[in-house]
Amino acid sequence: MKPMHDTKRSIFTLAALALLAAAPLSQAMDAAPASGAYAASSIERPAQSSSLPTIRLDADEYRETDVWARIRSGYAIPDLNNALVTRHAQAYAAHPGNLSRISGRASPYLYHVVSELEKRGMPTELALLPVIESAFNPQAMSSANAAGLWQFVPGTGKDFDLRQNMFKDERRGVIASTDAALTYLQRLYTMFGDWPLALAAYNWGEGNVQRAIKKNQELGKPTDFDSLAELMPLETRNYVPKLQAVKNVVANPSQYGVTLPAIDNQPYFTTVDKTSDIDLAIAAQLAEMSLDEFKALNPQFKKPVIIGGERTKILLPTENAEKFHINLAQWGHALSTWTTHKITGARVTIAQLASKFGTTPEVIRQANNIPPQSRLKAGSTILVPKTSASSHADIAENIIENAVVAFEADRGKAKRNASRFKAKATGSKAGKRIARNTSSARKQR
Repeated sequence: MKPMHDTKRSIFTLAALALLAAAPLSQAMDAAPASGAYAASSIERPAQSSSLPTIRLDADEYRETDVWARIRSGYAIPDLNNALVTRHAQAYAAHPGNLSRISGRASPYLYHVVSELEKRGMPTELALLPVIESAFNPQAMSSANAAGLWQFVPGTGKDFDLRQNMFKDERRGVIASTDAALTYLQRLYTMFGDWPLALAAYNWGEGNVQRAIKKNQELGKPTDFDSLAELMPLETRNYVPKLQAVKNVVANPSQYGVTLPAIDNQPYFTTVDKTSDIDLAIAAQLAEMSLDEFKALNPQFKKPVIIGGERTKILLPTENAEKFHINLAQWGHALSTWTTHKITGARVTIAQLASKFGTTPEVIRQANNIPPQSRLKAGSTILVPKTSASSHADIAENIIENAVVAFEADRGKAKRNASRFKAKATGSKAGKRIARNTSSARKQR
């Protein structure tokens, strides 16, 4: 986006002080993934063009020690003040632990998000949008199949080059999804020339917002967010007020009884390129991290193996990245213990596969998320332990992009279970008859 102007830190300090003194305070309920943003509408060409306001802060002038202060200094979206904002703010005041917990989850990611917003000259309160979208949970999944911090649905994710295959889902990856989300938000601002409408379009879809604008224009009515709100679904009508509420609480948390965890104004993680396959467990071991800690920074990886390639990066805290490189240089074993196998016959059982690859059915099921009482369809590609013949080979790129796995109910197993149940029931009845006959014979004797 082309900046309209540069704004110095002193201006934003005054703006922040003014906001603290006078801004209405508001916020939204927390909890689980909220919105399922990115309605599955096609990306339309901008109906109008408008330059994006710039919030540019010179590094030499910028000396904040806390990310929250840095966010406050870059507030630039005009404040919204209505009953919904007040209601959502009061909800946070009534449950102060909600935003504190969400902020704790945000701490590994927030520095990166704020830095990317500043690079693009975008309002820094947009860093708070994942509070509304996903409660800063990268594993969040909505009922509309929207995933990650920024809640991309599959189609919009593909529009913004977020890869989704059997091995990874970049909608969950912190770096890739943040880049895609900010690109989309910039596009929407260019389209509507107004941040509240851009945010409404992020949640509802730009086509829906365009149609609402056209309807009000035909009726001679205003086309700002408040004027269009009655045409919006309830979720979208609350969406911008919720962000304003979070913004106000962050501006003055003590007024709401909210405690925000301190987040240092320095990078939490760094990137490590991986060009060959490596098991998640081994990567975590080399980085001297628990598997849960490793997954929290790398939620895009769906399988127990991370596939290599030029786009494959893992995120590690800086000190752990140093440990990773040192330990990797001394590692004398295979980095990956997994490969793929394609199912060619419909009658292949999990037990047969486990026997073939020297493992257990439970390992096969867990690695491939195979539901109980189901079997693999022919044509499925699954993850299996490496054998000696495949111990040095990485999984091929064409397999990575094209592999699919499909299941069906194991009817044969269901029939066998039904037969065993029937036999057991029959045997039980027969046993009772035998007992009765024996007892009768004893009485006759």
